[in-house]
Amino acid sequence: MRIIGGEHKGRYITPPKNFNARPTTDFAKEGLFNTLTNLYSFDTLTVLDLFSGTGGISYEFASRGCTNITAIEMNHIHSNFIKATIAKLKLEGINIVRHNVFDFLKVCRLTFDIIFADPPYNIEGLAGIPDKILAQNLLNKEGIIILEHPALFNFKEHPSFFKEKKYGNVHFSFFKQS
Repeated sequence: MRIIGGEHKGRYITPPKNFNARPTTDFAKEGLFNTLTNLYSFDTLTVLDLFSGTGGISYEFASRGCTNITAIEMNHIHSNFIKATIAKLKLEGINIVRHNVFDFLKVCRLTFDIIFADPPYNIEGLAGIPDKILAQNLLNKEGIIILEHPALFNFKEHPSFFKEKKYGNVHFSFFKQS
């Protein structure tokens, strides 16, 4: 896995062998961040990265100048790896929180411009994740949720859905507060 853009473009990140996460593919990250680059100035964004896994999405935002990133990861091996990678790359502005995502959503009192969620594809209740996030009023006025999911999910009928991007087997569905 590598950082595909920004100050740390081309830096490789290698999770340990005991890692149990599915990082977003470089191809999908490149497509997603090409879309986001046309919409946002990264240095002003507030980002919430749910189910952080390897931390790859947080690193991409930080590499592009975002300094207000909250990364939520429950697995201690994963969160320790993210902390070590942040230190190694001297990334600023990433706050790693070791917490269950669903419990965190209930207690979080911050708001964000972008909420990115990349849950395990086999997680129970994946289809309800956008509603759980939206119910907590965590989005800033023009904020968006980006949910990474496999092809078997289709959110086009969801009232807050506004766009889907596909990169190989990776699908990103975008939602706004309605």
